[in-house]
Formats: sequence, C-alpha cells, structure tokens
Amino acid sequence: MKKIFLLIILGVNLNLSAQNATAEKSIFGVQTGFIGLWANNESQLVNNFVLRSEIGIEHDIAVGDQYDGAGFIFQPVLTLEPKLYYNLSKRSRTGKNISKNSGNYVSLKTSYHPDWFVLNLDDNITKTADLAIVPTWGFRRVVGEHFTYEGGAGLGYRIVFLKSNYYNGHATNADGNSTNRNQYTPYFHIRLGYTF
Repeated sequence: MKKIFLLIILGVNLNLSAQNATAEKSIFGVQTGFIGLWANNESQLVNNFVLRSEIGIEHDIAVGDQYDGAGFIFQPVLTLEPKLYYNLSKRSRTGKNISKNSGNYVSLKTSYHPDWFVLNLDDNITKTADLAIVPTWGFRRVVGEHFTYEGGAGLGYRIVFLKSNYYNGHATNADGNSTNRNQYTPYFHIRLGYTF
C-alpha cells in the first residue's frame, strides 16, 4: 500500500512539474543583431503557444532586385509571429532553465516592411512595401536574469508590392505593366537581447 501511495505522490508531483513548464505570460524585450534593432513582446496564448509582436528597423537580406544598386539599406518592419515552444517540459524535467521562454520553437513569422521610409536609398528609387510569411525553427536562451540570445532559420514566401512609379517612373516589368513580385525568401537570424 505504501508503494502505491508513493507512486501516486510521485506521479502527481511529476504531472504538476510538467504543467508548470509553460511559456511565460508576457515578456517585453529589445534585441539587436548584425542587421538591425527590434523591440518585441511575447504574450502567452495557451500553455507553450505565444504570439510575438515586434517593431524594428532592419536590413533585409533577401531584399531582391527592387533596390538593386542601393547599397546597404535599413527599413522599418512590423512582425506578428505565432510561436510554439515545444521542449519546455523536457528542459524543465532535466533541470534546464526555461525562464524568459528559454527553449526551442517552431513559428510562422509574418513580417511587413511598409513603404514609410528606407534609410540610405537614392531619391530616384521609389520605396516599396512587402509581406513575407516564413515557417521558422529557432531557439531562445537566457543568460543571467535579463540577457537573451536567439537564433532561427526558415524558408518562406514574399510578395513585393511594386508601384507604377517604381524606378523613376519606369515600368516594373518588360511588358510595361506594374505588378507585384512574388519570390521565395530565406530567413536567418542571430540576436542578442535584453528582457524587462
């Protein structure tokens, strides 16, 4: 009887530990990488599923040919990214830190570069907006109480919203019509951050 009682206590304890291994309710932070600066929030939706919202300014690696010859440019970005942290319970059971959502995740990164402004862009090139949807795998780890590092990679799809006055009023394609441009886009990031 004592063995059964001990097994029940152990089972309840393990179950409670697993239930506590969920994403944090809300995390605010700032991050920097070799291509930008971002402010973000991760809000828990359910257990290990969060919604990351982000605003920043970045250089778009996969900018395509809409800014050919422009050099190194920076543009604003707005991002919504549903993320599933899939290994928080396992990390918790093995004694690894899960604070600040330290774990591995899969996500659907949806980023919009508005045509508000582009830094270091010639005046004769029209600013264009684009929308990218990229399935992503990544990881996030905390160092100390507030510092984080994060990395991720994915391959997705982007729509560039070209304008009729693109490239000094010239047409955007060979037949003289202005049209949106669709392209596959790779995604890769390494960031250092501070959480509040």
